[in-house]
Amino acid sequence: MWHSEGPVDLTLLEVAPRDGLQNEPEIVSTDDKVRLIERSVGAGLRRIEAVSFVHPQRVPQMADAEAVMAGVPRAAGVSYAGLIFNDRGLDRALAAGVDEVNVVVVATDTLSHRNQGCSSAEGVVRWLGLARRAAEAGVRRTVTIAAAFGCPFEGEVATSAVLELVRQVAQAGPEEIAFADTIGVGTPDRVRALVTGARALAPDPILRCHFHNTRNTGYANAIAALDAGVQVLDASTGGIGGCPFAPNATGNIATEDLLYMLHRMGIRTGIDSRAVSETGTWLGQVLGRPVPALLGRAGPFPAPV
Repeated sequence: MWHSEGPVDLTLLEVAPRDGLQNEPEIVSTDDKVRLIERSVGAGLRRIEAVSFVHPQRVPQMADAEAVMAGVPRAAGVSYAGLIFNDRGLDRALAAGVDEVNVVVVATDTLSHRNQGCSSAEGVVRWLGLARRAAEAGVRRTVTIAAAFGCPFEGEVATSAVLELVRQVAQAGPEEIAFADTIGVGTPDRVRALVTGARALAPDPILRCHFHNTRNTGYANAIAALDAGVQVLDASTGGIGGCPFAPNATGNIATEDLLYMLHRMGIRTGIDSRAVSETGTWLGQVLGRPVPALLGRAGPFPAPV
């Protein structure tokens, strides 16, 4: 069920080149990163978080962000996002020609200090300034609230606390607000409560969710998010990824496995799940080990004739 053209019911944002590879112990070559992006575009993915503009000593896997952006295919309708944390990152992102920027605000102070070197409140202030500059530059702006369902250091994160952050970040008029289950502790009931509450507080931005499958709840959470009205889901080819600053934050939901479920449900994505699955197998060869995704092992159903 691949519709390469025409309307889609849901947008998938491919994050393997950034959130996927940033947690890998080995540094993947620039050529292989570009090849991963080329294969993703060829499979029909039209939004790709390609790079992160962070200090190379903090995340050495992302040190070649400019070189990657210089090599990506500039196909019509394809949008490339870069993760940024500060003004220097935004300067680099704009110079590299990103189409959209993603700024993270962490829901807890402890993880925020470890991830970004500032408190959660300071992260909001940073976001407001970066959003203003990005708007002036004409690039799309996403703010992601990380650890939206739980923190590896502070434990439970109340939905009310995340909704207060929604109220604050929405003041900058983002095109999109994303909720990240950074350590994979969310459950469908919490997803529904957060998405419903956010829609009431911020009716204009697109809502997006980023789930990790650390405790095998990621796909159930994805369906709960869709039921609650989320329009964009993040996923990572092969199911690779995690946060270098959050212990045990392994495993994004796999793009190919999510596509299998969505397509079997009759949801149109415009993406070729078989091509993504083949890319996942190829990515495992690049990394030197099988990826967590299952579609590449089990195969599609019904089997092609």
